[in-house]
Amino acid sequence: MTKGRPPSLGMGLNRERFEGGIFMSRFAKISSIGCDYKEIDPSLDMREAVEAMKEHLRGKLSRVLPDRPDLIVLPEVCDMPRSFTGERLKAFYACRGDSILTMMRETAKKHSCYIAYPRLRQVEDGTWRNSVELIGRDGEIVGIYNKNHPVDIEISVDGVLGGKDAPVLQCDFGTVAFVICFDLNFDRLREMYVKAKPDLLVFVSMYHGGLMQQYWAYSCGSFFVSAISQSYPSQLISPLGQVLRTNTNYFDSFTEKVNLDYVLCHLNGHWEKLTAMKEKYGEQVRIVEPGYVGAVQISSESESLTVQQLVQEYELETFSDYLKRSLEFQCLPGNIEP
Repeated sequence: MTKGRPPSLGMGLNRERFEGGIFMSRFAKISSIGCDYKEIDPSLDMREAVEAMKEHLRGKLSRVLPDRPDLIVLPEVCDMPRSFTGERLKAFYACRGDSILTMMRETAKKHSCYIAYPRLRQVEDGTWRNSVELIGRDGEIVGIYNKNHPVDIEISVDGVLGGKDAPVLQCDFGTVAFVICFDLNFDRLREMYVKAKPDLLVFVSMYHGGLMQQYWAYSCGSFFVSAISQSYPSQLISPLGQVLRTNTNYFDSFTEKVNLDYVLCHLNGHWEKLTAMKEKYGEQVRIVEPGYVGAVQISSESESLTVQQLVQEYELETFSDYLKRSLEFQCLPGNIEP
């Protein structure tokens, strides 16, 4: 068994949970709720409107809580009434205050799960942020991500300021980073996450983003889960860009288990090693080859075998290290035109 802290092996080899001096496999059950915005009767007073929103969100959460997820993800500004705009929307948020946050914290604690709660919130100086608050299993706030790249109308009309930081938050199953809607268009944020190497990227949005979702997953070497409103499909994507699960026209939510004990490797230099590994370990090792990208995702399906052990036993080179080594070799004198 591997003891102590594992060596740093570059993108694609994820951190493993430490138990009794042994690094064990890590599975996480993720629920995505891609619900649309609640239509609230405009004749209701604000307190009644807030209660109607709470009831709506409780109903959505109740669809996935029986699955006992580790993480629940809701869509961007999930508690925004569909028909409320301008001053009426601001009045709704003023009445709401932190009451829905409190409800989410109570739910997370009661069901021992993490909840990613996206909302528009006013900070102490009176300005606004488009945020995701990550709530822990104990009901406490683990951390907050503020949308780094709001669209111009958010800034000019809603008074939303862009965030500057991109925190990678630690959960007991791995590390999580966030992307909100328009963020998906900007390489600045993506490149920060390429360096940070989160286990899971969480994308909450009003727009889908198309191929960019898969590109971010592949580029960062991370699992990617989206929760998207307005009837767009929400997805779970593998670190090699495969769509693993999506909601449907019948059900706006799904729950799926992912294995975060994995490594990404290019096929070059690994063909014989992959064959030998599979012959020795059989179903204890899962090798996924999505086609066309020349890389595989190797994961341990056993509680007694970790990817860290496989990397050491077969001297595996991670995908990112292979690309780095290739670039360095290409740039050596004599290997590039003068």
